[in-house]
Amino acid sequence: MPTRLKLLPESLKLTIDLADFEINAATNRQNNILGQPRAQSALEFGVAMTNPGYNVFVMGEPGLGRLSMITSHLHELSKNLPAPAAYAYVDNFANQREPLAIQLPAGQGQHFCNDIESLIDNLLDTFPAVFESPSYQQKKSAIERTFNQAYNSAIDLVEKRARSLNVAVFRENEGITFAPFKNNKSLDEDQFAELPQVERDAFHQHVEELEEYLSNVLLDLPQWRRAMVEKIKQLDYDTIQLAIAPLFLALDDKYQYITDICAYLAEIKKNLNNTIADYLVPARALESSNNSNKRSTLIELYAPNFLVDHQQDSGAPVIYEPHPTYQNLFGRIEYLSDQGTLVTNYRRICPGSLHKANGGYLILDAEKLLTYPFVWDGIKRALQAGYIEIESPYSDLSINTVTLKPQNIPLNIKIILIGSRDIYYLLEELDSEFNEIFKVLADFDSYIPISTESTHQFASLMSKYALDSGKQLTKAAIQRLIEHSCRLSENQHQLSAHINDSLDIVSEAHLFSRQTNSQLVDKPHIEQALAAREHRNGRISQMVLEEMLDGTILIDTEGEAVGKINGLTILEIGGSSFGAPARITATVYPGSRGIVDIEGEAELGQSIHSKGVMILTGYLGHCYAQQFPLAISASIAIEQSYGYIDGDSASLAELCCLISALTRTPIKQFFAVTGSINQYGEVQAIGGVNQKIEGFFRLCHARGLSNNHAVIIPAANKRNLMLKQEVIDAVEQGFFSIYAVATVDETLALLTGKTVGMIDTEGNYPEDSINFKAISRLKEISDLAADDDKEDGL
Repeated sequence: MPTRLKLLPESLKLTIDLADFEINAATNRQNNILGQPRAQSALEFGVAMTNPGYNVFVMGEPGLGRLSMITSHLHELSKNLPAPAAYAYVDNFANQREPLAIQLPAGQGQHFCNDIESLIDNLLDTFPAVFESPSYQQKKSAIERTFNQAYNSAIDLVEKRARSLNVAVFRENEGITFAPFKNNKSLDEDQFAELPQVERDAFHQHVEELEEYLSNVLLDLPQWRRAMVEKIKQLDYDTIQLAIAPLFLALDDKYQYITDICAYLAEIKKNLNNTIADYLVPARALESSNNSNKRSTLIELYAPNFLVDHQQDSGAPVIYEPHPTYQNLFGRIEYLSDQGTLVTNYRRICPGSLHKANGGYLILDAEKLLTYPFVWDGIKRALQAGYIEIESPYSDLSINTVTLKPQNIPLNIKIILIGSRDIYYLLEELDSEFNEIFKVLADFDSYIPISTESTHQFASLMSKYALDSGKQLTKAAIQRLIEHSCRLSENQHQLSAHINDSLDIVSEAHLFSRQTNSQLVDKPHIEQALAAREHRNGRISQMVLEEMLDGTILIDTEGEAVGKINGLTILEIGGSSFGAPARITATVYPGSRGIVDIEGEAELGQSIHSKGVMILTGYLGHCYAQQFPLAISASIAIEQSYGYIDGDSASLAELCCLISALTRTPIKQFFAVTGSINQYGEVQAIGGVNQKIEGFFRLCHARGLSNNHAVIIPAANKRNLMLKQEVIDAVEQGFFSIYAVATVDETLALLTGKTVGMIDTEGNYPEDSINFKAISRLKEISDLAADDDKEDGL
């Protein structure tokens, strides 16, 4: 039986043949998602669906390279899609607090900005020079002359009456004063004081009459002045419109088919009258300013603020937002400090990722998205409403930070949300709207089945990555990478979907290749990279090994012992893990306490480990206690273990150790055992089989290998074997063995070298067999317990 159960060296790892693989720089450009047909078809379906709500949630474990694969895949798809429209904000001249959004065809944004700046330059060249032209000055002078004539005519009437009353009239600027007049000359104050009182009184009376008369003849003066101002304004308006009309001809013709631009140009024409009157008319505030200041002022008034403008042939945008805060997604409004006051305008509106990805794809990390406040609700609101609203998320908290309310921009976007399975199921359970918004699930597998296609895709991806770094991978190096990927997946028939790990190995091997001045990255460089990584993370495993070698941790690899067995464990510390043997001991004594799990009693054993110990009782009862009550007291412990223990992979070793203690049959200590069992004695698969085997091998190798050292594993784990070459070489040379078992009886036979015994038709085992001894011992303990019960009854 031992020979039948012993595994051959060729079954200890996968052998790959890449004879027909051609290394080509252009390989693997067709399919960017490696070995994920289910996820790829779901993604393509979600992208093709234009109905609302068909956004995609990409689910899978971290480290699968989901982001890079999704991004590359979407970039390939987006090349054949039209570039989305450009959007810009412009001033709303009717209400500057609510800027208007305008839409242009893709690639037109910068052209329109240049045209507006050219328009502003032309305005500065035209104004105020047009107001200094002879034609304008003549028309303005005529209007002012008409007003002056009416004014002078009224004053002449007052002067005529004043002369009849011997009163002189003086004009000082726009003021009118009266003075006494005698003997054809006006009198000063001293001369006036010498006049008789009667004449002085008469003068005052005449002045009152003249002032009243002046008021009457100038009663229409405000109306005359208003008429003059209105005529000058109309003259200015006509002059401005006449001057700017040629400036807009080319723009009107160029953008005649773009509705938003036509409307905006029309609004500029209307507003320019006030702007030119305020800033570009002679004798106004900015007259003394240089042209650069005037130009800056006009640009702040009229130049569009483009949020996004894609090149016409750039395809649909693919945007990944690594920091999805509310402002980074929805945009923000910036402020300037003006003499201690925060001010803003439409040109201070900044776009968010939703604007940049509008018309294309936005990739977000679900965990980060849920971390920031208001973001998840904002995303749902935008997708449901179909537009992007730039606002402060804190306005609902009575913190008023909004001074602008920009017009909403239509939203046409496909959101790709990348997250773990836990986050997906949590959102599905807690958010009733989640499935309405993310109707497509792209589920990334953790493993990739090995086939000719997937193997070549993997090899092509590795080769392309190396070529992008400047060096070529050899076929031997690619083969070693495939073996490493299978080792990560712990399966000879599957590659690991954690592609990034293999790419990291290529990068590290590239360094070693460069250090040796090699033109290629070969298998030895891959081996060197793997060995260097193991060495970097191997401090604790080396320390544990040294403690076993110096006897601090008690592990026997030679001889025999009753109630002692070498189990195999995986120790996980931080981001590293390694296999190591652990001594398991069992003691059996009369009583009916049952099997005591010392780890469980000490609250170090976790639930799955405790379940594995409980199964031992079921096995003993099923195999040995069919004809009498099962009464046993036993203790099982994993010795020198001071941390938490979980998993049931030690249950096979624990059962064999328990049967050894029960039957007083010694176990060969050059064996190590791992495996899970059920109540019928069938050995079940476990995890970490490669690390466990190698952990025991390291100890045996350090002490000196013999032809006896061996590991017993479940037969179901044969497909999971991807052992290091040094282990395979030792097996091939006969210094180390690996046995695959399917039952407890096969395991006991190997461990003890004794006959385990098969049950006959009458339900009995052969004498001197292990099973017979177990039944006999359990019957003896049961009888002792029955006698004790009788004595207690007496």
